[in-house]
Amino acid sequence: MDSKMKKAIALVAVGAMSLTTLAACGNSNSGSSDKKGQVYYLNFKPEVANEWKSLAKEYTKETGVKVTVQTAASDTYEQRLKSEMGKSNPPTLFQVNGPVGYANWKAYTADMSDTTPYKLLKSKDYALTDGKKVTGIAYVVETYGLIYNKDLLDKYFQADWSTVKSMKDLNNFKALKTVADEIQAHKADLGVEGAFTSAGFDSSSDWRFKTHLANLPLYYELQQRHIKTQPATVKGTFLPQYKQIFDLYLKDSTTDPKQLGSKTGEDATAEFAQGKAVFYQNGTWAWSDLQKAGMKASSVSMMPIYIGVKGEEKQGLATGSENYWCINSKASEADQKATKAFLKWVVTSEAGKNAISKKMGFTTPFKGFPTTSDNPLVEAAQKDLDSGTKAVAWDFSLMPSEQWKNNLGGALLKYAQGTGSWNDVKTAYVDGWASEYKATH
Repeated sequence: MDSKMKKAIALVAVGAMSLTTLAACGNSNSGSSDKKGQVYYLNFKPEVANEWKSLAKEYTKETGVKVTVQTAASDTYEQRLKSEMGKSNPPTLFQVNGPVGYANWKAYTADMSDTTPYKLLKSKDYALTDGKKVTGIAYVVETYGLIYNKDLLDKYFQADWSTVKSMKDLNNFKALKTVADEIQAHKADLGVEGAFTSAGFDSSSDWRFKTHLANLPLYYELQQRHIKTQPATVKGTFLPQYKQIFDLYLKDSTTDPKQLGSKTGEDATAEFAQGKAVFYQNGTWAWSDLQKAGMKASSVSMMPIYIGVKGEEKQGLATGSENYWCINSKASEADQKATKAFLKWVVTSEAGKNAISKKMGFTTPFKGFPTTSDNPLVEAAQKDLDSGTKAVAWDFSLMPSEQWKNNLGGALLKYAQGTGSWNDVKTAYVDGWASEYKATH
């Protein structure tokens, strides 16, 4: 996370009325009556749900403190969190996605300045702050881009019909389009069904395009306008570039665009793991699923998403965080104390560090964690950073609301299916930003 996210905290809470209602229903003494307290973690990441549950059991066995882990379904975290916070035994540990998410839950965040995770941060920029109060701590630093099958891409480079012959030449949109178009035209030669996996718009997949891909035109616009905090409006300056990369995903794909409404994240994972596609837009967190699907680390790597912006040859992968631990200030004192102790164990014990870095495959911002990884996508991200390219910031944490993303996703799907126009996408992106910002401020 760069400093812009840290500086963007001065936001008015979204949905103040609903949160006030929750606060009225909540009980500051709610939770365990046990002097030891208890921990209830509402996990954001479905892909590591089992790993968190195993870790919780291990901690309970070691300490006797009850740790409950529940996981929200993909794309439903905010809704689930609102529901759980209204109950008599709410989460003691939850997460927000950055400054905008913090604004929603400002009244529920305890000061974490005395916690071990905060003290172990390699950089305090990985913390959300509100004045002197530490309100959230990033627990994973992630990277996304275009994951590629090294074996299939090498096969393409060596073909007598290919134009681009090496990864060093695949460093801009024009080259990417050439490669994708030629792969699509020679599917049979490579034994694939498309250059790209399906751009599914099921809720398990649509965030890849309405959030992560949409971050690229936002990032470049904010860079151009020298803006470091959430703007009230956006111009959509780089929407033409957004359109051309999305068009490429649709045209050079394993799947007919009319079928994308029901295509899932699992479908895309399977297509890539089975060698049906060469490129798959996703991030470092995807390795656990790819590994489970039978892929070898030596066959997988990741490159930046190029959209056709001048100078993008020096652009790197998109690196940041939208995963910040927060301790519920409405939980009982005993439960808050128990939660801090659990977090200390997670980031200092061998069991906790092994679970986070090895089993979950996360790169963390904490001192004392392994500097190497079994995750080939993390290794690719580190190599990219070491190469001197400029990382793309996770500016999507500044997007005005979940509704803005959903409206954009709906417009993208209609465009893909031929029932809507790109102007509808532009309206959702530009006009939708202004209206959602106004609604949340």
